[in-house]
Amino acid sequence: MDIIHSRLVTIINITLDSTMITIFLGAGYLFTFILIGAYWHDALKELPVRTFFMAKCLQSAAWFLAVVRGEIPDFLSIAVANSFMFIGAALESIALLRLRNEWQRKFRTPYLLAALFSIAGFQLVILVHNSEEWRIICGSLFLAILLAPSYRMVKGPSSLMKVMGYAYLLVVAANLIRAATASFTDTSVSLFTPGFYQLIYLVSVFILTILGIMGFLLLWKEKSNQELLQYASYDDLTGALNRRMFTSGAKPLLEQCAKKRQHLSYLLFDIDSFKDINDNYGHHTGDLVLQDVVRRIRPLLGNNDLFVRYGGDEFGILLPGRNEPESSHLAEQIKLTLETAPSHLPVPYSLSIGVLTLVPDPHTRMETLYTRCDQALYAAKRNGRNRIARSQIS
Repeated sequence: MDIIHSRLVTIINITLDSTMITIFLGAGYLFTFILIGAYWHDALKELPVRTFFMAKCLQSAAWFLAVVRGEIPDFLSIAVANSFMFIGAALESIALLRLRNEWQRKFRTPYLLAALFSIAGFQLVILVHNSEEWRIICGSLFLAILLAPSYRMVKGPSSLMKVMGYAYLLVVAANLIRAATASFTDTSVSLFTPGFYQLIYLVSVFILTILGIMGFLLLWKEKSNQELLQYASYDDLTGALNRRMFTSGAKPLLEQCAKKRQHLSYLLFDIDSFKDINDNYGHHTGDLVLQDVVRRIRPLLGNNDLFVRYGGDEFGILLPGRNEPESSHLAEQIKLTLETAPSHLPVPYSLSIGVLTLVPDPHTRMETLYTRCDQALYAAKRNGRNRIARSQIS
């Protein structure tokens, strides 16, 4: 016990040269340049990554200016260094918000004003009451304010994003505690006063800096993977499932309905005289019609329904758990929506729909449903288009 106590006392009494610790911090930010520049060369073209990269550049400059305090004018090591730190913190938050697609117009103006106020407010403190205590209080509060929006990652969809959100909340809390300590106690919280507080604070900042860098890059990689999955799974024009993803999702639904002996319905439809729309109004108008079809139909579907664009103007909807009256009602709703809802398109259009309902068995295949429903679809077209025809599997 005496040995352990002795070692604890030794650790508590450790004081590191502030210049050396600050150099370590600067080196941590420099690590960002090397990592992003070497591995994420193409990613630098993207605005969130470029914004984060610029944030770390400014924060690195701030730490290196702080390293040489006393060797250069205070204007550079205090006023300019802290301004760089505030701008860097603001850009870091903006990069994270861009990553979540939350850098919205309504939020931009108040946040940018807060950033400008932080810079101007700190300079005013230097001019009016230039004491280290007041600089610590105001600087810590301003950093907490500028980093506060990062808390929104706590509500993110992935565990990584949530962890990053809590890490930034910890940084915000640390700055608030530092400001409160400087305001209400006699404890020195200066980063340039050797002591246990200095050691803990700077080492913590160093660790969180490295974690923040790695976390951001992992978040960007996660976002890129999600976008690749989106491209691989959905039709890029309409946002409906593509054929491959639909087939993959339909198989377990067929198996589930077969196991539970539940009804399953399938709708197959296309746009009447779609070739004439393209020929007479142009392919751009044809694309608008395809997008309009999906936009109108999607709100009518449930969470478990699968909506696919097979190609051209042909679409399908798989409805697990829907019986014949329910599927007929949905088909009528789709038809009614197209006939009554206002449209800004230069051409009206209608759909022909084939409908099929069955209780699948373990041998039921999606290809069989498609073939029989396709026959019903062409029956609807032969009977005058803009109609619903139903098929049954015998």
